[in-house]
Amino acid sequence: MKLSDIAFALDATLENGNPETEITGVAGIEEAAAGQISFVANSKYAAAAKTTAASAVIVSEDFPTIPTGMLRSKNPYLAFTRAVNLFYKAPQYGAGVHPTAVVAPTARIGANAHISAYVVIDDDVEIGDGAVLLPHVVIYRGAKIGRNFFAHAHAVVREYCRLGDDVILQNGVIIGCDGFGFARDGQHWEKITQSGPAVLGDSVEVQANSCIDRASVGETRIARGAKVDNLVQVGHGSVVGENTLLCAQVGLAGSTVVGNNVILAGQVGVAGHCNVGDGVIVTAQSGTHGDIPPGSMVSGSPAFDHKQWLRAVGIFNKLPELAKAVRNLTARQPTDARPTKEED
Repeated sequence: MKLSDIAFALDATLENGNPETEITGVAGIEEAAAGQISFVANSKYAAAAKTTAASAVIVSEDFPTIPTGMLRSKNPYLAFTRAVNLFYKAPQYGAGVHPTAVVAPTARIGANAHISAYVVIDDDVEIGDGAVLLPHVVIYRGAKIGRNFFAHAHAVVREYCRLGDDVILQNGVIIGCDGFGFARDGQHWEKITQSGPAVLGDSVEVQANSCIDRASVGETRIARGAKVDNLVQVGHGSVVGENTLLCAQVGLAGSTVVGNNVILAGQVGVAGHCNVGDGVIVTAQSGTHGDIPPGSMVSGSPAFDHKQWLRAVGIFNKLPELAKAVRNLTARQPTDARPTKEED
């Protein structure tokens, strides 16, 4: 594919590079070779852009000039993502049902569905047109799923859950597993029936081995466009807003409400019955202990304002020096000036 054609496809402006250069693929800035394109979206890689062997680099509109070709873009990372799509062709799955699949006679499957080996679809399931279910996917009774559903191997959708259009479930995902609900009865715990479904909006993607618990009553809801990373736990009765990101190993306790366009970074834990406002960012390994106002950025465990947290961490790192300075000052004081035990 010619470099000029790539520039057109990405709505990018070509500088320095030869428009007729044939591009065969994409690669990272340090690994790229002649005939490939790369990108710089992080300033820490700016120096590598000057020495890269790539035939062209996707950069921001104000990026300094470099010797190699440049594709200037308003959003280099997004442009590079789309460049990958120009060269990578995902496997295509033709319509049909594998002979080892088990599909209940009351299930209603839309047109052009691909049902792979050992898939199980229970009674009263509805799945829209264009679905792809790869081996060992299981759809429990009464589940309702929209168009263009894509379920990778070993994904499970439990009873009566509802999924919108263009939902993607990566390997090992479980939608609608029982919430962790138990009531104390003397010396043992009695299970609380988890009667409410999990509901996913359009264009939700849930990545490998994550669990979206069903609710005891009501629903657990993941709104349109939300993305859930690997090994995430969404507790029963929780609500996740539109276009929110739950990064790896995030845990939401039951009845958590997370707003729209929120980013919970890796290993963030949110206590139950808390509200996280729209546009909030919680940095990695933080633990929240109460409601967070919209637009906030918080860090730490328990989490508080990110800027204050940075100052606190800076002071914490200096504590050994401060303690040593205090000891030295104390040692220089006259004996009679030191506090007595009564004064302590």
